[in-house]
Amino acid sequence: QVQLVESGGGLVEAGDSLRLSCTASGRTFSNYAMGWVRQAPGKEREFVASINWSGGYTAYADSVKGRFTISRYNTKDTLYLQMGGLKPEDTAVYHCAAASAARVQRTIFGYDYWGQGTQVTVSS
Repeated sequence: QVQLVESGGGLVEAGDSLRLSCTASGRTFSNYAMGWVRQAPGKEREFVASINWSGGYTAYADSVKGRFTISRYNTKDTLYLQMGGLKPEDTAVYHCAAASAARVQRTIFGYDYWGQGTQVTVSS
């Protein structure tokens, strides 16, 4: 089992930046690809970004490309999502997720473990 705990969410204004963190425990962090998935009220979960086990490969949803950056620090068992140029449509609960397949996962279906999420609210 992998336990994932997100932090860093909050209420910000459009155009602001925010950094989310996800701390993993339970298994060797570097064995897993990691990702961020978000869910807005009344909508289905949406893939945001993914990173492979080493951090050498990343993938992003078109809606966040150029504004968000995913990274990981394997020696600290931590995943990050740096978000810039935030828009009201980025408002959602952001979940981090771990995939036993160590390569980048571009959909929500490739992940085996999920965190509870952290709320990000962007006001206009």
